[in-house]
Order: sequence, then C-alpha cells, then structure tokens
Amino acid sequence: MTIKVAVNGYGVIGKRVADAVRAMPDMELVGVADVATDWRIRTAVGLGIEVFAATPDAGTAMRAGGVPVAGTLEDLLDRVDVVVDTTPKKVAARNLEVYKAAGVKAVFQGGESHATTGHSFVAQANYATALGRDTTRVVSCNTTSIVRVLGALQDAGLLARARGVLIRRATDPGESHQGGIMNTVVPEASIPSHQGPDARTVLPDLDVVTMAAKAAHTQTHNHYWTLQLTRPSSREEVLDALRAAPRIGFIRMADGLTALNTTVELMRDLGRPRGDMWEVAVWEDVLTVEGDEAFLTYQVYNEAIVVPETVDAIRALAGTVTDGATSIAMTDEVLGMRREFLPDPVGALRA
Repeated sequence: MTIKVAVNGYGVIGKRVADAVRAMPDMELVGVADVATDWRIRTAVGLGIEVFAATPDAGTAMRAGGVPVAGTLEDLLDRVDVVVDTTPKKVAARNLEVYKAAGVKAVFQGGESHATTGHSFVAQANYATALGRDTTRVVSCNTTSIVRVLGALQDAGLLARARGVLIRRATDPGESHQGGIMNTVVPEASIPSHQGPDARTVLPDLDVVTMAAKAAHTQTHNHYWTLQLTRPSSREEVLDALRAAPRIGFIRMADGLTALNTTVELMRDLGRPRGDMWEVAVWEDVLTVEGDEAFLTYQVYNEAIVVPETVDAIRALAGTVTDGATSIAMTDEVLGMRREFLPDPVGALRA
C-alpha cells in the first residue's frame, strides 16, 4: 500500500517532512497547504509539488500573487490518508476538527500539547502504541533527543535518574533577521523546564529533571547530562547501550568537532540536504563514567531531528508497517542516517 500524505504548513519542519515523504518508496506526497505567497511556497511550486490554500483568504492572496493553487485544504484532505500538520504553534490544535471531519489521520508536532492528541510519539520508544490511531504528536526536537538517549540507557537497565541542562538556540537560522537574543542568555523561568515532563509522556517511568536557557546563537541545541546509573559501570558499557539504539550518531573532539558550528559544517560536507542532521550527535570522547555516574554532552539539530520520527508516525497511523524497528530501518536507509560520521581507523577512542 502506498500511503497518500499531505503536509499542512510548508515551513522549517514542513518542507523537510515533504522532502522525506517524497523520498519514501511506500509514500506519495499529494500536496502541501499553506497561507504564504513568498519564496518559501514558490520553492514548492518549483519542485513540482501541488500547492493548496490552507484558508479561503490565503487562496485569494496566493492567486493574486501568482502562486498556482490546486484547491483548498479540504480538497487536499479528500485525496490523502494521513496529514502531517506543521503549522505554527497553537494553530494545529484548531485544525484537529477539520481533519476529523475529513476522516483523515493526523500527525502533529511538539509545539502542540500532549492533550491535543492524547498520544506522544518517538519511534524507538512507543511505535506500537500508535498503530492504527487517528492522531499522534511527534514530540519536540529536544524531547526527541532525550527519549532517544535516555531511553537507550533505560532499555539497557543502566539508568536510575537523569538531570540535564539544555542550552537552546535563540531562533532558527532562517528567521534570525526577525529579531532574537543578542549578547545574553535567558534562563527558562521554571524548573523543571518543559522537556523533562514532556519526555514522560513517552517514557512514563523516566526519572528526569531538565533546566534550560536560550543563548545568543541560531545553530542547534546543546545538552549536558549528569546520569545516576543503576550500578557501577564502565564508559564502554554506556557507549554500547547508546550504540544499540537507533538514530544516535557519534562525533569526537579529537576530530576537530569541538563546537556546534563544526558539526553543522560537517553535515554540509557530507552532502546532507540543507546540511541536516537527523541523528543525536553524542561527543564520544567526552562521555565520562565514574562508578555509578555518567556524564555526557550532545548536539540536537532542531530543524531536522523530528523528520524521521514523523515519517515513522505516518506508517504507524496508517498501519502499513506494524513493527517499529522495521519502519525505523526503512526510514533511516532512505535518508542515509549514520552511526559514525567519520571513520575512527585505530579505534583508540573505544578503549
């Protein structure tokens, strides 16, 4: 079965999801809906993607602006099995009733609350619980990384509790001209920050507390974790647990990957579309274990990390692939995801 998919919202996440869907052999991107008339939606037209108007007023403006409009959002929904909603925060919740009325399954993003769908999704953790559902919510970029990394250690029986500090980018690179944080750091006003409680919507037994701050940069997020293990362990055992999980890649200070921007540059040099990194990038040679405590830091490419999760969520709702590991492998192979970004010929850092 080919799953017919719509994307509502052709922005930072939506355009990446649209490209990923087009690449999947078991999916067809029927079209995208939006309200814009600028270069972003014109890019979709240039790529041969059918464009639909998300609202009647948008349709009038789009046609006046010379954007070829194939129809309304309702017309698009009539032709698909699943819609991925990547509209701005709080807009998506208002779209839920539209999707229900159309009888279309819907995947939402982490900007919406867990209550919107009653189900939050990370493929490696709870794929099976999304099978056949009408809706799910792919959790945010930071929460996705938490579930991947801490979930891997939990699955290995190593994690007792986790305490993390998140240094968040101020805004996406493509929107930095619209204003942002300069020459300062802005702590979140409450502890825990929202990512820890959000992670428990996927892993209810996770003992996690997060603190977060926004910093004056636009490229990716950076996490620092202090982990209480269930027993004294070794660095290699912790690394093995991370290696056993999907969508965690390893970078090394010893390779010159010493800052967030260097990893972004590496992704470009690897030929990644838009320089995207779908994996969580763990600094392998920084990870430290002392008795029953572990300390690690990793990088989250906020514009891309949820894309493979969204592709898997489409399959889960459609019910076409019932095994999570199978869907993950399909997605990762097509996207070209990696465990090692650079070769480590001597293996010295694995000792």
